[in-house]
Amino acid sequence: MTLPENSVDQGADTTGVIQRVLVVDDSRLQRRILSASLKRWGFEVYEAESGIEALDICRDFPPDLVMSDWMMPGMTGPEFCREFRQMTRENYGYFILLTSKTEKDDIAHGLDAGADDFLTKPVNSAELRARISAGERILRMERELNEKNRLIKSTLDELQTLYDSLDSDLIEAKKLQQSLVSDRYRDFGAAEVSLLLKSCGHVGGDLVGMFDVSPTRIGLYGIDVSGHGISSALMTARLAGYLSAASPDQNVALYKTVSGDYAQRPPAETIAALNRLILSEMETELYFTMVLADVDLDTGKIVMVQAGHPHPAIQRADGSVEFLGDGGLPVGLIEGAEYQQFEVSMAAGDRLMIHSDGVIERADLKGNLLGDEGLTRIMKDLRQTRGMACLESIVWKLSEFADDQDFDDDVSAVLLEFKKASIVI
Repeated sequence: MTLPENSVDQGADTTGVIQRVLVVDDSRLQRRILSASLKRWGFEVYEAESGIEALDICRDFPPDLVMSDWMMPGMTGPEFCREFRQMTRENYGYFILLTSKTEKDDIAHGLDAGADDFLTKPVNSAELRARISAGERILRMERELNEKNRLIKSTLDELQTLYDSLDSDLIEAKKLQQSLVSDRYRDFGAAEVSLLLKSCGHVGGDLVGMFDVSPTRIGLYGIDVSGHGISSALMTARLAGYLSAASPDQNVALYKTVSGDYAQRPPAETIAALNRLILSEMETELYFTMVLADVDLDTGKIVMVQAGHPHPAIQRADGSVEFLGDGGLPVGLIEGAEYQQFEVSMAAGDRLMIHSDGVIERADLKGNLLGDEGLTRIMKDLRQTRGMACLESIVWKLSEFADDQDFDDDVSAVLLEFKKASIVI
């Protein structure tokens, strides 16, 4: 083994990517001839007289370039090259085989062993310098590519960290959004109310809820904010405050009477008020659809407004299903929009479902939407299934219809089920 001398010729170019060169040849004379040229060009040169000795040098001082004789005792050049390629390295090492062989099969054998280039012995100095320059261009591209890959990996690691942080925040946001629907089921005696809220992502733009007005009156609503994701979820949080069940003073659907009790405004007035609030107080391009219902538990009379939301479905005690409303305008699109109320009477065994478009716009594998007809079939199939079990079964039926457990839109619903006979007034 011959280690490099400390001195380097003045004016030598040591700025290239090839700086450390290993010369492997069982002929001491051949090593000296090659080393002399390499040192004159400014390279740090190591010498080895066998493949075994060369491997030891490669472990301690990984070379940028290896020049190895083909025919050597003990371990041939191709065998040494194959071992060299199996070594763990930070950067690629360029390998040139020195040989007198010119047959194509021999060259193919050398390439298969991992050699990058060949030089015919005796080595011409000008040709050697040209082959080194070619190798340097390849190594430079490899180093530049490695650096770019390093930067890409570093950037991806940073993005992954940001994604993990965002994902953690969204998980917490989902918990907070789900907490907006604190009561998923309530038994009011005369009727039962069940709520479903299933976001297609961490957070979504659907919202359902109920609030007490008096011992015999309740309000119900279903909302679907345009778009998906964080901005839509923030809008639902704002709307939940406007229709708060816990703070009636903040609920725009309620007003305090002279006696100090609360009463519900006509649903058309409430939605018109929400339309004004959205357009005047929120600088956003978001809008939402909605159904708001004023339910009289004593009489079974329900006053509703449909504002661009899917038609509410009423299923009578005999299992028949009908859809209510004329559509109406979404909220937050047009100033001064007017909304029309309509009424329906419920009897014992009847139930009303207010649902988002994620239900009826569920598509099968052929792209066919479930629609009102499909929802009618599902409600008839689940005629004997009540409460939360009914809503959970609807979600299962939607998955079965699409042959997919994942949802590409939020799904929400309010299910009102009457238990007592109505008293028509």
